[in-house]
Amino acid sequence: MQADLRINARWVIPMTGGRASLLSQQALFIKDGRILACESQTSTTLSASETLDLDHHVLMPGYINAHGHAAMSLFRGIADDLPLMTWLQDHIWPAEGRWVDEDFVRSGTTLAIAEMLKCGTTTFADMYFYPAPVADSALQAGIRNVIFTPVLDFPTNFAQNADEYIKKAIAAHDGYRHHDLLTLGLGPHAPYTVSDGPLKEITTLADQLDVPLQIHLQETAFEVSQSLEQFGCRPTQRLADLGFMTERVSCVHMTQISDEDIAILQHSGASVVHCPESNLKLASGFCPSARLLEQGINVAIGTDGAASNNDLNMQGEMKTAATLAKAVAGDAAAVPAAQALYMATMGGARALGIDDQTGSLENGKWADLQAIDLSQLAQQPLYNPLSQLVYTDSSRATSHVWVAGKNLLRQGELTTLDEEKIRADAIQWAARIKAG
Repeated sequence: MQADLRINARWVIPMTGGRASLLSQQALFIKDGRILACESQTSTTLSASETLDLDHHVLMPGYINAHGHAAMSLFRGIADDLPLMTWLQDHIWPAEGRWVDEDFVRSGTTLAIAEMLKCGTTTFADMYFYPAPVADSALQAGIRNVIFTPVLDFPTNFAQNADEYIKKAIAAHDGYRHHDLLTLGLGPHAPYTVSDGPLKEITTLADQLDVPLQIHLQETAFEVSQSLEQFGCRPTQRLADLGFMTERVSCVHMTQISDEDIAILQHSGASVVHCPESNLKLASGFCPSARLLEQGINVAIGTDGAASNNDLNMQGEMKTAATLAKAVAGDAAAVPAAQALYMATMGGARALGIDDQTGSLENGKWADLQAIDLSQLAQQPLYNPLSQLVYTDSSRATSHVWVAGKNLLRQGELTTLDEEKIRADAIQWAARIKAG
């Protein structure tokens, strides 16, 4: 069988067997958008129509940004250095009420996708209003996208109540579920913004439609104390009592963790999405990722939105996750580089329910991968490629990105998006927002 593309790489990290291991002098073969084989360059008998030699590169799965709000890239820097609820109630929610519509979402999402592709991200999860322009932007760019249409009890520009949010989520699912690059799910915003009735309905719908769920959960100590006062239990326990906590669920933030919470996560099979830089910037707390991993809980990494991060660079997020874990655990061996790489790839795929499609370089999976040039100054001298990928600014060395075998970044240049047009559009939006 002849492949469409053969990529010869100095190193390959297949991310198989539940860990990040390093192979040398490998040839990866792609056919019809999927991985055909990964074999030794010297012993393979396969042929290909095209060959790409990457003599100084690591070839590995693309990063999976397991949580974000892509369109909020247009609010980058609009309200910095504020605690979460002040940031939300006094700045972000009013700005969304003034500006967020389909055009805003389309422009902001395209800006986010361009930034993420240039940093090696091949899949992003998004929880934001107007899922149709998000999906259209992802399809135009060629990036893989898991869309969690948000659900809240209160009105926004997008919907007036929980019933309307849910109806629009179902419509998005029905309209886009046949696209290979898209997965449609439901995103109840948080326990403090969604009441019991809609949470039960969402749980039932997720089973009926076979879709993933994502929720902001225990992001701050105030959220936990409020739940104890109002419901007599922690938010995670409330969700478990409602039947919401299952393996479909990815719980975002989880900075406030008790033994009780860990037991619920273990029993349910739910994942945690760690967003360390956003949590640090908003002083929300520290997710004890090393402890969760030790207890067998799947942990993924997300950037959150650019309004609270303020970048969408998964490599930087990986480094922060690894170094913060050591400080929180008081153990320099906590979350080593190989573990952080796994969290940023297969950990994300598992959390989003797409680990049968992407996240590792295995035969039959979609060819979602990136090539990183480790010959650059910031990566010298090179003793351990795994460490250099995590602890140096290797995102600047991302040279190629493929999604479903399509080359979306070539020699650092976007192939499906007009970078100058995106930049000009963002500048125009900033001028409008500043003018009020």
